[in-house]
Amino acid sequence: MVSKISENGENCPPSPSLSEDQRAKIEQNRLEALAKRQKSISDGLLVDVGDSWLKLLEPETKKDYFQSLSKFVAAERNKHTIYPPANEVFSWTQLCPLKDIKVIIVGQDPYHGKNQAHGLCFSVKPGVKTPPSLVNIYKELETDIPGFQIPNHGTLTGWAKQGVLLLNSCLTVRASQANSHKDRGWEQLTDAVIRWLNDNSSALVFVLWGAYAQKKGAFINKQKHCILKSAHPSPFSANNGFFGCKHFSKCNAYLSKNKKKTIDWKKVL
Repeated sequence: MVSKISENGENCPPSPSLSEDQRAKIEQNRLEALAKRQKSISDGLLVDVGDSWLKLLEPETKKDYFQSLSKFVAAERNKHTIYPPANEVFSWTQLCPLKDIKVIIVGQDPYHGKNQAHGLCFSVKPGVKTPPSLVNIYKELETDIPGFQIPNHGTLTGWAKQGVLLLNSCLTVRASQANSHKDRGWEQLTDAVIRWLNDNSSALVFVLWGAYAQKKGAFINKQKHCILKSAHPSPFSANNGFFGCKHFSKCNAYLSKNKKKTIDWKKVL
């Protein structure tokens, strides 16, 4: 039984006994309709958004701040090099379906160097030198998680696939200009994501490193969720409380207590 796709991108009741070619065609049509729908509701800003996230994100696209954000990012891409590429801005929604989320790590701004940012906070593309903050995250993991060995790369897609939402507060940046897209609307969108998860889920782990992330997560319900706070893993602050925080083992202890599958932190890719 295979679902057909309607004109608005929604699934229709399944049809019986379709050939492989027919199934492939239906899936192709579904993806094309979904992509067209995403772009049309956001002036091209919502590109390659994971299916499970559309219902959450679509109401935001109707708000004034999102319309302004869409126009701003489009203008920026016309004039400057913007990271990450448009098809990777929402990779966190592709790799981490809404129903699978167990842990949320809150970052701030995408990396602004060439080939670094790919839509996951603290993570970089394969082949790119591991950034200093992630080096310190690996060092903490080495002391916190038995058997963890520091990888020779900085790509964290393996965590995302296990239900770790690696969410930056701001989702785009101009090349070589940190925080250049700050306060343009992304923060309102990611606040909406965190608020939805806070209100509609239970027993999640929110990892808030540094004052910025802690301020962003100030409204999270401590009675429903676990909140882990420490200094930021940046070389400028890691020695002020990040090293020794043991957030990774504490996260797994909480998940286990709440009968959720723990995160294999060793599986970064």
